[in-house]
Parts: sequence; C-alpha cells; structure tokens
Amino acid sequence: MQEQKNAVHSPIEENDTLNIREELEKYLFHWKWFLVGGVLALLVAYIYLRYTPAQYTASTTILIKDNQKSGISKELEAFKDMGIVGGGSSNNTDNEIEIIKSRKIIGQVVDSLNLDINYFVEGRVIKSEIYTNKPIRFQFLSKESKFLARDTVFIVSQKNAQQYSFKNVADEIIATHNFGDIVKANIGTFTIEKLKDFEQDLFIVLTKKGAVIDFYKKNVNVSTISKNSSVLLLTINDRVQEKAADFLDELVRQYNIDAINDKNEVSKKTKDFIDERLYAIGKDLSGIQDRIKEFKVDNDITGLSAEGELALELASSNNEKLIQIQTELNIAEGVLKNLQQPSNTDETLPQNLGFSDPSIATAIQNFNELVIYKNRLSINAGSKNPQIIQYQKEITSLKSNLKNSISNLISSLETQYNQISKEAVRVNSKLNAIPSLERGFIDIARQQEIIAGLYSYLLKKKEETAISLAVTVSNAKIIDVAYSSGIPVSPKKRIVYLAALLLGLLIPFIIIYLRNLLDTKVHNKKDLESALTVPFLGDIPQSETKEKIIVGFDERSSGSEAFRLVRTNLDFMMAGKKDAKKFIFITSTTSGEGKSFIAINLAATLALSGKKVLLLGMDLRAPKVTEYLGLESKKGVTNYITSNELSLEELKFNIPEAKGLDIISSGAIPPNPAELLSSASIEKLFSEIKNSGTYDYVVVDTAPVNLVTDTLLIAKYADMFLYVVRANYLDKRLLAVPEELYRTKRLPNMAIVLNDTDPKRSYGYGYGGYGSYGYGYLAEETKPWYKKLFSKS
Repeated sequence: MQEQKNAVHSPIEENDTLNIREELEKYLFHWKWFLVGGVLALLVAYIYLRYTPAQYTASTTILIKDNQKSGISKELEAFKDMGIVGGGSSNNTDNEIEIIKSRKIIGQVVDSLNLDINYFVEGRVIKSEIYTNKPIRFQFLSKESKFLARDTVFIVSQKNAQQYSFKNVADEIIATHNFGDIVKANIGTFTIEKLKDFEQDLFIVLTKKGAVIDFYKKNVNVSTISKNSSVLLLTINDRVQEKAADFLDELVRQYNIDAINDKNEVSKKTKDFIDERLYAIGKDLSGIQDRIKEFKVDNDITGLSAEGELALELASSNNEKLIQIQTELNIAEGVLKNLQQPSNTDETLPQNLGFSDPSIATAIQNFNELVIYKNRLSINAGSKNPQIIQYQKEITSLKSNLKNSISNLISSLETQYNQISKEAVRVNSKLNAIPSLERGFIDIARQQEIIAGLYSYLLKKKEETAISLAVTVSNAKIIDVAYSSGIPVSPKKRIVYLAALLLGLLIPFIIIYLRNLLDTKVHNKKDLESALTVPFLGDIPQSETKEKIIVGFDERSSGSEAFRLVRTNLDFMMAGKKDAKKFIFITSTTSGEGKSFIAINLAATLALSGKKVLLLGMDLRAPKVTEYLGLESKKGVTNYITSNELSLEELKFNIPEAKGLDIISSGAIPPNPAELLSSASIEKLFSEIKNSGTYDYVVVDTAPVNLVTDTLLIAKYADMFLYVVRANYLDKRLLAVPEELYRTKRLPNMAIVLNDTDPKRSYGYGYGGYGSYGYGYLAEETKPWYKKLFSKS
C-alpha cells in the first residue's frame, strides 16, 4: 500500500526542481509592465533632475602648525632669549578638527557673512538664491528675541527708484518705505539698502541662527589628507558655489582668530597682573621721590660725604639682592593668591614672570596649555566627556603641585631675605657712625633704590609681554584658498537615471513576484500535473468570439481546433469500448467552471464528424443548457422522470448551429433532485437511450461534484468522465477533490479538461502554444500594437 501511494505521488515529487526558463517566462510575459515602469521611472527622474537645484562642492586645505616639530620662525628668533616664544606643545589634529567644526566657530562665520539672511527670486517652479549680485542688502540694527524663535520671510518689491514695498502672500502691499530708512518691526530694527534696480519681487528669508549653524555643522567635512599628516582638507556642498567658497575661507579665518585669542589669553593675563603691580609700586616710588626732595630742601643738603658715599655703596649692594628677592617674592605671592581662588580653576596664570626656579615657569606654561585645550574642547564636548575629565584631572594635579612649589619657593626666598637682612644690620652699624643727617638721607635713598629697581623690572616684563602679544601667529597656514570647480556634484544624473530605471523595473518585478507568490489559482497544464495523477485530455483556450457554439465545419479558431484535439484524444481513451453508444459525463468541482460550455461544444464537435450525438442535461439543480443557448425553458429530464406520459422523442430539440445534435434539457427544477436521480426512472431513462440504437455518443451535463451528490448517484451509467477545471478560476487546493475521486475510482474512466486557458502565455503547457508551432491557418484577431500594449494581460 505504501509503494502504491509513493507511485501515485511520484509525478508531483519529480516536478519540485526549479525551471529557470519557466520562471523567467513568468516575468517576460508581463513585459509591458516593465516597459511602462521603466518609462515612468525615467520620466520621474527627468523631472527630479530638472527641478532639483544642483549642489556644488568647494574645498580648501590648511596646515595645522606643530610647534614642537616646526620650532619657531626666523622672524621670531630675536625674541627666543626672552622666553616669550617657542617651547609650546604640539597641536592635536583631532582636537583641532573638532574646534573647526564647533558651533562657536561656525556661529562666528554665520555672523560675519550674514548667512542667516538669504535672498531668493521666484522661478517658474522653484525659487533661486541670489548671493553674489544681490540688488538689496538687509541689515539688522537690533534684534528682538522673537527673531530667534522662528523663521521669517519678507517679500520686497521695488516701487520706484527711492521706495520699496512689503507684500504678503496674496501679493498685496502692506507697507512702503524709502531705501535706507530705519524700520521697526516685531523682529527688531533693520534697514534695507538698494544696490541696484530690480523688477522681480525678492524674498528675504531670515533663518534662525541655531538652524543655520546646525546645517553648516552637518554639511562641512574636515579630514586629514593622510593618517600622519597635519594637513586638513575642508569641504562643503552648497547650491551656490561662491557661498560655499566664502564659508570655508571665513571658517579658516575665524579659526585662526580664535586660536590667536587663546594664545594671547596668557599674555593678557600677565600684562594685567604687571599693570596692577606697576600702579601700586609707582605710587610708592612717587612718594619716596617726594620724600627725598623734601629732605634735601628741608635740610639744605645736595649730596653725601665720601664716607657716606662708601656706606651707601655697601648698602646698595645689599639692596640689589634684597630687590631681586623681594620682587620674586611679591610675584610668587601674587601667583599663589590666584591659585588659591577656586573660581579660577579654568583660568590661565600669568606667564614669563622670571622665577629663579625654571621648573615653576615650565609648570605654569603646562598648566596654561591644559586650561586652553580644555576650554576649547568644552565648546563641543560635555562635562562627562572622557577627554574633558582627563584634562580636569591633570589640571587639578598640576595646580596642587604648583601650590606646593610656589609655597616652597616663598619659604626659600624669605630665608634668603632674612640672611641678607642680617648682613644689612652689619652695614647699618657702620652707617650709625655717619652723622644723623646723612644717615637719614641714606635710609630714604635706599628705599628709593629698592622700589625703583622693582619698578624697572616690571617695566621690562611689561615690554616683553607686549612683544609676545604682537608676535602671536595663527594656528593654521592656508595652503590652498577655497575653490569650487563649478561642476555639480549632486544630483548625479547617471546615478539618478540608473537608480530610477532599476526601481522602475524592480517595482513590477516585486508586484509580479508577490502576485505569483499569493496566487493559488490553476493556470496551466503544469499546475495540474504537479498536483494530480489524473490523465490530461486537453485544454480549451479562451473564446475569442461571443458565439455560444464555437465549432463548425469552416471554423478554424484556436478554440475550435482545441475541441477537435479533445475529440481525437477522446477516441483514443474510449477505443477499447465495444458498445456502439458511448456515454460521456461532464462534471466539475464547483459551478462557473464552464462544464455546460464544454458539454455543448464537445457534443457539437462529435456531431461534426458525422456521428449522431445526444446532449442530455442532468444538472437538475441549476439547469444551464437552455439558458446558455439563449432558449426558453423546455420540458426535459425532470418532466420525463415525474411523468409516465412523456416520451424521449417529445423532449428532444435541435439547434441550427449544430447539425446531427439532439438536445434534451434538464427541465423544471425539482424540490428533491437527489431522490429523483436515485429512482428507477433514471435507470429506465439511460436504458431507453442505450437501447434506442439512435446515437453514437451521449454527452451528459451533470452537477458539480463538490457541491452535491447528484453526479455520484448517476456515475455508474458513464463510460467516461470529463472533469472540467477552469484556468485562473479554481483554487489549487480544490484539486484534492478530483484526485481523491480518481484514486477511489468513484468516477469511471476519468480525465481532465482544462478550460479557459490564456493562449498568449507560452510558459507551462497548454494549447496556447499553437502559435509557436506554426499553426498559421488559425483565425486570430489582429490588434494594433498600441491596443496590444494596453490590453489586459
């Protein structure tokens, strides 16, 4: 039993392999879809390219100077011995890239070029931006907070040589002003200056600064030329190539300005510190000088004796040492005071102040560099950024070390100061021997010398700091200024057309694929062979005419030839039957599959061969024979079964379209068709027809087997069953019904007829292949090419 089951299903299993040609033909059959899809996609691509503004790219290259590698320039060599240039740390290229792309730098570019104010002119489809040859200039004198909250558009129309008007979207004038007048509005105070006459209305678009910064931050690209290179390539795309080039040039300029300001921050701090000390010491020096003048005037002296001069010289030597110590001590205390203020954690310290301990000067320089890098990185990075956290740890550690070092230096200076002061006591003992008048003058002169020395030292440091401010150089050296080739980089026509064509072909492909994937209908002979083991008798193509009977002596259509082929195959299948009369039953799975059409035309085809044929309507529930032929309802089988007075001859009728064909219709619809079909009258009916000796073939139109049992009740009278399956109509899952009937032999000598196939589809199997085999004599309707293109597939 298992072997028999495997044998029955073996044809199905053999067809599981993929037929590439067949799969391709499924799509090639719908070539019109692909043609229309491709043409429409290319048309959409053309419209897109026609009305999409072109994008141009501009680029510039700069060199990030590396102080440790490149040293200092020849022009600055003269100042190297002063300690105000050189010795800096190298610039981190990755950090500099982030600084260039920071909102701070880009915001300065937006303000400098007024990129938040744009001018447009109306085109036929889209607005075009005016940048280089603007007829007017819009300038803010003051802005209100409302300006920052939303975008604003002004429509400006020139009224005459001196006046312009504002319009609304309805093209109505809402205000008129003179060019150059100050205009007050909700967004702020502004003026509009005329640069040249213009005829078209101009659109002034005021965009939120934050949105403009976001746009340029997203679109500007900064990258290194190579992995170990300090040369950066800056690029940006824009609709206006001049605007893109100006943006890059200004971006580099603002970056250099910001870098110079960062470098000058230390020098400015030092200068402010020195100015503060000079002011205080200058007041002390002025007071001492006034005391010397008053002392000389009051005591009427002009100078000192030789002994006094010698004592003053000894005191001056000590004073010079005390001045150096006192000066460094004052500076160290001032720096320590700055370090002890928590609020100054992120501020730089005064630099190049002349500490005797070089490690302190180096530590201050390193501290300032860390603070500058951290502050610049903080523009884009948040407080949780790992680099920020690392910089802060290093600043805190270095600050603590600086405090300890300066505290130790102060202690050392104080010790030196005390030792020299003791030596001064010994010198003062000699001064005591000098007359009191000279001694008083020497005391005042010694104080003047100390303060004057300190003042001179600070003046020297101030000059050095001023030189440092003057010789500060930028971070970036421009290698190539911003340049645009003028060739659009976007949209790329070839890529757009290619993508559109591929999309235009892909969409029909996906639709066809999904339709085939979700399609469960029977379409051709291959679908039947993959699911059934029932013999296949033939297929009938779609009828090309509205005639009910499509066969005739002179008819050469594909449908007529298909019925002739079925007739031939039928003769082979019934060749072993010895009886003269052959009962051929026609059935189907469901209604609407064309079994009545097949029955009528098959009967007519058999009659064409000179045979006597009877068409018997046995579908008592839904009689279709007379309805299909367009005839009035006639007495038929039902009347014969329920009445003993009627004979078969009274029920027969003929139609002129089919000579040699007699027809007996189903008759009236009974309330109990199953009971009638199982009655003895049915047996009598078939016996009478069989014994009459009149007919060679009896074609019986029966009811669908999946809906009612009527056909199964009379199946025993059949010599052969033609099981009709309609293409593009019956669900493949219902093929289990004829397969089960065939395997259980409930319908004798069963064969499949595929109805309503599409003759245009060449893939699979079917009668539609006639054209491929050269049946040129078949009468086909010829359509113009444009009707074929748009006809329903």
